[in-house]
Amino acid sequence: MTSNDPQSFTFNAGAIKPFECLSEAWNLIKSEYWPLFAVSIVGGLIAGFTMYVLFGAMVCGIFTCYLRKIDGGPVVFDDLWTGFKYLGTSALATILFVVPIVVYFVALFVTIYSPLITAAVVGKNADPSVIFGVFAAGLAVDVVIAVIMTCIHSLMIFTFPLIVDRKLSSLDAIKLSAKAAMKNIGGVAGLIGINFLLVLLGQAAFCIGIYFVIPVLTATSLVAYRKVFPKIQIAQ
Repeated sequence: MTSNDPQSFTFNAGAIKPFECLSEAWNLIKSEYWPLFAVSIVGGLIAGFTMYVLFGAMVCGIFTCYLRKIDGGPVVFDDLWTGFKYLGTSALATILFVVPIVVYFVALFVTIYSPLITAAVVGKNADPSVIFGVFAAGLAVDVVIAVIMTCIHSLMIFTFPLIVDRKLSSLDAIKLSAKAAMKNIGGVAGLIGINFLLVLLGQAAFCIGIYFVIPVLTATSLVAYRKVFPKIQIAQ
């Protein structure tokens, strides 16, 4: 199916039940958890080592592997490399997804160190109220940026799956994802909440646990995607 097919632009509203998606995702992937773990880690490392230049390609490749499993097929590690054919198609989506993250971490770094720099410059004459004011202002900036980043990512939650599954351009995928997310806003918010809790649990497990919940996070999001955008049945 191509982006010109009318079915590519239809979706279900109010279709996401977060805990149901989580349970279904685990049941679907537990038999091939380790291959999916390998796909996620290798794809993530490649994206990171390339300074996120290949982020879109790797995400598309990872999602191809997971969607194959969710749709009833086997996990094929080589599907990861099919993401390269979406490198150009996913470029705009990659920029809009990655830039807010970079801005957030830069702001976080600056605001963490700005009170220390202020105290060092002022020295013994440092006024605690000034230091606290700088810290509070920085914290407020971090919160605002975090909220904006979360809103952008929430609206883009279906963007990369749509690029892979419906063969849409970045712009079409972003617009359709935003429409579908708004029509499933409660479910999307629930997914974000579940993902946040899973991340906290992963970090509690000596921080390395975060890597082991990645397949569950990814599968849960893609099961939710399938609830909103069911697999198109191709006529024989």
